[in-house]
Amino acid sequence: MSRDTDLILLALDQAYDHKSWHGTNLKGALRGVKVQAAAHRPGPGRPSIHELVVHLAYWKYAVLRQLVELPRGAFPLKGSNWFSREGADAAQWKADLALLDRLHRELRTAVVALKPADLDRPSAKAKYRLRDLLLGVAAHDLHHGGQIQLIKRLAGIIPA
Repeated sequence: MSRDTDLILLALDQAYDHKSWHGTNLKGALRGVKVQAAAHRPGPGRPSIHELVVHLAYWKYAVLRQLVELPRGAFPLKGSNWFSREGADAAQWKADLALLDRLHRELRTAVVALKPADLDRPSAKAKYRLRDLLLGVAAHDLHHGGQIQLIKRLAGIIPA
C-alpha cells in the first residue's frame, strides 16, 4: 500500500471507529443508543439518529460504487440519501447499525485494493477524484457523528 492509501485508511478509521485526538468518533457517538433514543427527532422535519445512520450507510455505499462494480440499486433499501425510520423497532435499529458497519468494512477493503494512481483518477459518476470522495466519507462520518452527539445532548441522553 502507498502512504496516501495508508493516510486515507487512517482518516476513515479515526472518523468511524478508531481512537483519535478529536474525541468521539461515529461509532462512539452511536455506542449504547437504544431504539427509542435513535428515533428522537430534534425538531420538525429534522432527521433522527436512526435516519442519520441509514443516510451514512447509503453514502458509504455510493462511494463504494465508485470503486467497485456494483449494480445500480444494490443498496438493500429502496430509495436514496434519506430513508424514513419512523416506527422502526429494535431489530431494525440493530440491522441498520450492522449495515453501516458492513458498508464501512467493504469500503475499507475496496480502498486497500486500489493502486496509488487510482486515488487521483476522477470517479466514474462524479467530478471528484477518488481520494476526495474517500476523504469526504471520513468528513461525513465526523459531521454526522457530531450531530448525533448534539441530538443526544438536546434529548437528555447524555448530560450537558
